Amino acid sequence: MLKFIDHNIVFQEVPNEVSLAINISNCPLRCKNCHSPQLQEDIGFCLTQDAILYIIKKYNRAITCICFMGGDSEPLEIEKLAIFVKSITPKLKIAWYSGKQKLPKAFQIKYFDFIKLGPYKGKYGGLDSLDTNQRFYKIIDNELIDMTFLFQKERI
Repeated sequence: MLKFIDHNIVFQEVPNEVSLAINISNCPLRCKNCHSPQLQEDIGFCLTQDAILYIIKKYNRAITCICFMGGDSEPLEIEKLAIFVKSITPKLKIAWYSGKQKLPKAFQIKYFDFIKLGPYKGKYGGLDSLDTNQRFYKIIDNELIDMTFLFQKERI
């Protein structure tokens, strides 16, 4: 069962979207210098369909996207939640931030609009670094289209 610690309205995780970021705990990756080490712990509230429904109703029209931050311990549960969200609010976009380098086998991207892949590696920086190992994809026709450049600015 997935658990989440909290949720916030964010503007940087998905370009051109007002996203509801749901911070999922029990991350198995343990990236060095992780910006959210509390997410490595098995703590928080159960992330059920009822919890998702409550959160969506709470923010109603203020959001354009739900962004699952983590969930690498149970990626198929993330997929199930994406399917549920699309069934109740088809216009709401779905993003998943995964720290894994590749998508899990049997994972269906058709339920997502955006996916970020790659662990945080300090020497390469985050998505805003030109040297990043992470990639941000937009899903178009069931294909991963690299949109990482949207986060990056030229070096001065």
